[in-house]
Amino acid sequence: MGEEVKVIGMWASYFSWRVELALKLKGIDYQFIDEDLSNKSHLLLKSNPVHTKIPVLLHNGKPIAESLVILEYIDQTWPDHPILPNHPYDRAIARFWANFVDDKILQTIYKIAMAKCKGEELEHENQELYESLKLLENELKGKEFFGNEEIGYVDIVAFVVAHSFQLMFEVLQLEFITDEKFPVLNKWLEKLRQIDVIKEFLPPKDKHVAHIKTRVEIIKSTFN
Repeated sequence: MGEEVKVIGMWASYFSWRVELALKLKGIDYQFIDEDLSNKSHLLLKSNPVHTKIPVLLHNGKPIAESLVILEYIDQTWPDHPILPNHPYDRAIARFWANFVDDKILQTIYKIAMAKCKGEELEHENQELYESLKLLENELKGKEFFGNEEIGYVDIVAFVVAHSFQLMFEVLQLEFITDEKFPVLNKWLEKLRQIDVIKEFLPPKDKHVAHIKTRVEIIKSTFN
């Protein structure tokens, strides 16, 4: 009997994309369960009772929650085509930058996007985002990917955030990763978008933008 791999996620969630992308890069077959987050299923609530959030990986019925935790589990369970480096130091550095994306960059992006929906400007946060992205860009300089020659852990973590919020910032009429300000990150982002497994995996831009516009209007309506 083969392994049973399921992903409880949502088609437009960059956290879900991380899990799916790692599985696809490793060639692991899985079933995707698209969750209605406005009416969470019994399966999700049972599988992640602590946070009741997506994504959840179900491997032979056993649930693993939180995207960064799931990525490490996937890498250890299916070691072919590794996404984390072998050397402990390099692994620690990869974890550092993944946490930097989620704890620093992503949190600042949230603040800026919410402020824009309220009709406010956050000068300090805009500068903070610029400086954080510059630090990330400096880490990438001189390399094809954060994983050096191959797509790795940090590439997966950062790409889905960069791709999704570049679209959201376009909708909000804000600058994000431009060739003028972040040439290295912009080139990396475009390179990843052209890789077949990623190109086939990403939702159509018009569908994704329509979803973002709907979300933005819902958020704006809560402040009126």
